[in-house]
Amino acid sequence: MRNKIIDAVEEASLKKDVPDFRVGDTVDVHCRIIEGEKTRIQVFTGTVIMRKSAGINATFTVRRIVLNEGVERIFPLHSPFIEKVVVKRSGETRRAKLFYLRKRVGKATRLADEKKVLKKDVTKPKPTSATEPVLAGA
Repeated sequence: MRNKIIDAVEEASLKKDVPDFRVGDTVDVHCRIIEGEKTRIQVFTGTVIMRKSAGINATFTVRRIVLNEGVERIFPLHSPFIEKVVVKRSGETRRAKLFYLRKRVGKATRLADEKKVLKKDVTKPKPTSATEPVLAGA
C-alpha cells in the first residue's frame, strides 16, 4: 500500500498523456537531447522488453540491434526528456518480461503481430416490414 502523502507529492510530476503501449510492441521513443545550448529530438526505435514499477518510478526498457550488437535503453516513463512514444507495431506475447530476446539474433527476434479482435454487434436486427418472415428465435 502506497503512502497517500507521497502520492499527492508525486502527482504534480506525473505526465497526463501517458501513451498506451505494452511489452512486445515496437515503439519510437522521441528523446530530447541537450548539447550545450542547443536542443534536438533523437528517435530510439526498438522492442519494449520490460515495463517496471508504478507512479513516478515507472520505467520501460527498449531493445534494438545496432551493427549486430544488442543495445538496450531504460527510459523513465514520466521523464520530461521523453517527448513522445509512438507505437509502430503491436507484438503478441505471453510474458511480462522478454529477456529471452537477448539470446536471439536475426529473424528469431521478431514477434508475431497481435491480432486485433473486432467486437461484433450481438443483437439481432428486427424485421423492417410486415412482409418479412419473423423467425422463432429472433
